[in-house]
Amino acid sequence: MFGTESSLSMFLNTLTPKFYVALTGTSSLISGLILIFEWWYFRKYGTSFIEQVSVSHLRPLLGGVDSSSPSNSNTSNGEADSNRQSVSECKVWRNPLNLFRGAEYNRYTWVTGREPLTYYDMNLSAQDHQTFFTCDSDHLRPADAIMQKAWRERNPQARISAAHEALELEDCATAYILLAEEEATTIMEAERLFKQALKAGEGCYRRSQQLQHHGTQYEAQHRRDTNVLVYIKRRLAMCSRKLGRTREAVKMMRDLMKEFPLLSMFNIHENLLESLLELQNYADVQAVLAKYDDISLPKSATICYTAALLKARAVSDKFSPEAASRRGLSTAEMNAVEAIHRAVEFNPHVPKYLLEMKSLILPPEHILKRGDSEAIAYAFFHLQHWKRVEGALNLLHCTWEGSEYNHHQHHQQQQHHGALTTNVVSVVMTPDHPLALVANSVFHEVSVYPKKELPFFILFTAGLCSFTAMLALLTHQFPELMGVFAKAFLSTLFAPLNFIMEKVESILPSSLWHQLTRI
Repeated sequence: MFGTESSLSMFLNTLTPKFYVALTGTSSLISGLILIFEWWYFRKYGTSFIEQVSVSHLRPLLGGVDSSSPSNSNTSNGEADSNRQSVSECKVWRNPLNLFRGAEYNRYTWVTGREPLTYYDMNLSAQDHQTFFTCDSDHLRPADAIMQKAWRERNPQARISAAHEALELEDCATAYILLAEEEATTIMEAERLFKQALKAGEGCYRRSQQLQHHGTQYEAQHRRDTNVLVYIKRRLAMCSRKLGRTREAVKMMRDLMKEFPLLSMFNIHENLLESLLELQNYADVQAVLAKYDDISLPKSATICYTAALLKARAVSDKFSPEAASRRGLSTAEMNAVEAIHRAVEFNPHVPKYLLEMKSLILPPEHILKRGDSEAIAYAFFHLQHWKRVEGALNLLHCTWEGSEYNHHQHHQQQQHHGALTTNVVSVVMTPDHPLALVANSVFHEVSVYPKKELPFFILFTAGLCSFTAMLALLTHQFPELMGVFAKAFLSTLFAPLNFIMEKVESILPSSLWHQLTRI
């Protein structure tokens, strides 16, 4: 044992300052490379590579996930489903009623000279376009290859030029989509381009449908063509709605939902609800709500507040707070108040916009569920429907503050149930950091998406890189002094181990220790 100590001491004494400079410099270089890779991975995928590997691969090996336990799965199955839904409701979603960039958003730019959309919002849209409108086999077709690059292009004029270039080669549905969204200056012009896109898209869809079972490449192409066709038909229905042909829009939406019942990602039912409310066809609105207002499906402000509007419509025209305080609430009034409570529980930011206590701005292309941006998007399109129902806004005004107070109290009582509740409360109780329109900040307190917090491992790697770089610099400048510090640090580090080994030597017989060292 004492021979080991002497060998260690001799080894430490033979280390030169150059060794410490090389050691700390190499450590700083390695941690710097890890930091650069972590930062690149976080910017591209929005998560930490080390954290993802730890959770996905190391945690199951260490027993962190036990999916085989029947007792746990039986007792917490309902709670897990509820947790998953709550988390999914608090994510960023594409706004199903988003405006047309060329025909609507750009009008604001022409008048004010300011951009109506944030870069982050447009970047999310670019990611959506690449997901829905491209596939791995696009490079085999010249027009699709051009459009694949066009969707990644940041400059709007470059995107439009690429779309025209693709159309010179062939009738390309996605090229017509881009021109309808960004170049068309009126809804009628956008509708004309979407009709051309529909003709080209239907042909591609029929061809890929026949070949979809011939391999994964054809299957991916058919999936892309399906997304393109659904998107075109949905936007054509929205054009009809904006041009006043609401009944035609409703028929197109119903046919689309019947033809592609599994494509719920586009949330076409929210477009249908808004059009039915415009027609004041409340019976059909109730039928749509009965189908989509289900606990297993993601909620939205449109579903929750439309359900509240229908309940309020039954009693709002005769509702009086004074009379209700004297005689109490009737069953119908109680149902309406509870529906408003549930809606405010889901998104407490909507009432201020419906009651015009906060000014409206142009809705963004993406919304944070249960956040301020979703409230803006909902009120922008649905405020007219609440005004049309006599007394509905009065009933909302009489109940929403009490509902918000109960919402605070309920979540304060529920916070001990776990971290998930706290996460949901943080989204519901505080507006999402100003999302939308920097240009409208004169008239509106700007809202944006919450910024992603840097993962722990990026901060840790940055600290480690800085620390080792500082050590390398100090060792290079003051080699003898840093050598003394390094030897003292290592001696202190190994002191507990030396103490334990001495105790073991004093307890065990010397002959036994000699035999163990020989083994």
